[in-house]
Amino acid sequence: MRDFGGTPERADPARESASGTGRDSSGTPKGPAPGTAAGPAIRVALPTHLRVLADVGREVEVWLSTPSEATQRRLLDEVERLHPRLRGTIRDHDTGARRAYMRYFAGRDDHSHDDPDALLPAVVRSGEEPFRVVGAIAGG
Repeated sequence: MRDFGGTPERADPARESASGTGRDSSGTPKGPAPGTAAGPAIRVALPTHLRVLADVGREVEVWLSTPSEATQRRLLDEVERLHPRLRGTIRDHDTGARRAYMRYFAGRDDHSHDDPDALLPAVVRSGEEPFRVVGAIAGG
């Protein structure tokens, strides 16, 4: 299994400061309404082609109301709500199923086939590690 550890690359600072970390085009945080977040932001790392499509930096941040909402389904629902251009790119638009060539990682572990309603790993929920969406490559 590939090790995704190490220091993350930095995206274009102008793009990242505008929208890459959960900010709208004016630079205002897209974070939770005051008093609604129950914990740290969950970081979601996106592959380059989706970062370009959504016009975001290397990671986006998502705040969920309660720790019990920290599931793949709820996290990706919120990513798609905050960045509507991503709807249908990570998961099927109609069924919500993971697209065939998308993989999900937390730390070094592949969570692509996990139940979408199971809690995310603690390292993701705490903000220690990002939830990584990775475009898989096929061919021979």
